[in-house]
Amino acid sequence: MIPTLLEIPTLRRLISNFTLTPHGLAAALLDRLETYPDPAVFITRRPRADIIAEAAAVDPSLPLAGLLFAVKDNIDVAGLPTTAACPDYTYHPSQDATVVARLRAAGAIVLGKANLDQFATGLNGTRSPYGAPRCVFDANYISGGSSSGSAVAVAAGLCVFALGTDTAGSGRIPAAFNNLIGLKPTRGRIPATGAVPACQSLDCISILANSAADAAIILAIAQGHDPADPYSRAPHDIALPSHPRLGILADPERNFADDAAYQSLHDAALHAAAALGWTLTEIDYAPFRAAAALLYEDAFVAERLSAIRPFFRAHDQRMDPTVRAIIACADRFDAADAFAAQTRLQSLRARAMQAFDHIDALLLPTAPTCFTVAAMQSQPIVHNATLGRYTNFVNLFDLAAVALPAGFRPDGIGFGMTLIAPAFTDLALLHLADQLHHGIGAGSGKSRATPQHHTMPPPTNRISLIVAGAHLSGMALNHELIALGATLEETTTTAPHYRLVALATSPPKPGLLRDPGFTGPGIAVERWSLTQAAFAQFVAALPAPMSIGKVTLADGTTHPGFSCEPQATTTATDITHHGGWRAYRAALANP
Repeated sequence: MIPTLLEIPTLRRLISNFTLTPHGLAAALLDRLETYPDPAVFITRRPRADIIAEAAAVDPSLPLAGLLFAVKDNIDVAGLPTTAACPDYTYHPSQDATVVARLRAAGAIVLGKANLDQFATGLNGTRSPYGAPRCVFDANYISGGSSSGSAVAVAAGLCVFALGTDTAGSGRIPAAFNNLIGLKPTRGRIPATGAVPACQSLDCISILANSAADAAIILAIAQGHDPADPYSRAPHDIALPSHPRLGILADPERNFADDAAYQSLHDAALHAAAALGWTLTEIDYAPFRAAAALLYEDAFVAERLSAIRPFFRAHDQRMDPTVRAIIACADRFDAADAFAAQTRLQSLRARAMQAFDHIDALLLPTAPTCFTVAAMQSQPIVHNATLGRYTNFVNLFDLAAVALPAGFRPDGIGFGMTLIAPAFTDLALLHLADQLHHGIGAGSGKSRATPQHHTMPPPTNRISLIVAGAHLSGMALNHELIALGATLEETTTTAPHYRLVALATSPPKPGLLRDPGFTGPGIAVERWSLTQAAFAQFVAALPAPMSIGKVTLADGTTHPGFSCEPQATTTATDITHHGGWRAYRAALANP
């Protein structure tokens, strides 16, 4: 039996204690997919036998071992066609996109390629010749887009998480309508190598998940500089206060397209934020609103043409008519217009960013309303512009954003709020989103089940260090950490696939060894944190045979931690059965 809500720490725990197997999980989700009534969710699905075989062979010690994920079909997966929801554009990549390769290396398994608005041009999910995925709560309503299939796949429980892209809100709008977490990371934090560009300077790979904790786990694996992506950036983390000052809309800017239920849910979400002790301050939204209009109504639309210019010139009549009309607008602008738009954007950004002198983040509705499919198709341009009112500006201003579930209209359609802050506050926003998500109590996905409270410490400008031996609190070398200002963050255990050995050194030291073929109870460890300078000083002074590697904890997170050089283990004694260094030393003292 698989859990009602598919969360990574829960699934990892079930797999680690043999309650669930990777191939059993895969089989159950594939069975669910076979009976799901919406055929438009996926454009291409991998053969069932291939997925089951991959799940049966996966290394169970990997952090995402056996977890199925969907990939938006503008992101390359080797062996599957990439269509960008345009059959005439189809090509067959020989290698995975960088983000896909990283997730697969961590044990995750691709389920298939999810539907989208053609060339990721749209926020509604109806602009695809492969059909329009429907909202999981009511098939008469749009799923949101352009990451439509990705959101529906997660919300319907067909996979554990999904990749989307987000240029103007494509990962956040569908998260709102389908009751999910939608992480729009800092531009370039997750490389876009192997993704079909929409507006390449603004595009982001996005993450759709059932909880903020899951999104953080996926981000940790997916992020990192890739020299093949000219917009890729090395990640770092900027903290936010635990009780933030949030910028909210003034009454005149609270435009919900006559959706009284959404307006009421927005007001309730603000009350929930205030109940957490967060300060709410009205801001001047005018520069944000003006920038949002630039993305589709000014020279920035020319970047969409530049991404597919040869194809567009030869095959535009084979495209979705609305997408074709949007991209064709690029011919109205010239290079001078582009420079003028850049200057206009910089002016708006300077005005908008003044708000952050007095606030830490924005808290906005993700979308003003949700339309029926029929209404969307009757006014595709006007209604799409309405959907992007509170999302379009984010990448233009180089901000990070997390959309979160925030309740339901009386007809059951999901409503969402979005936290937005400057670049590289991704983890801080996820931590805040986790608190507000639980505070509002909307649950996740179609089931509306409540995510569990998994360990998700707020981000700081510090580095975690996993210690397993003499540096444990109260042990002989703990004073070295104390002298560097280190802080004990938690006492926990490793994932099951670790052994502990006593090295033949003086003074006595243990070696923590990862053994993929071994399953045990986990080794007792502590997670400390140090400033970057202190961490560097500590590592520089580390004597042989000790070293620093990566250690995976029982909750699935991975951190820098103690290891040892392989040659030192040849004369070592296996002490795994003691469960930890402290217990081993106590046993020696009391034979």
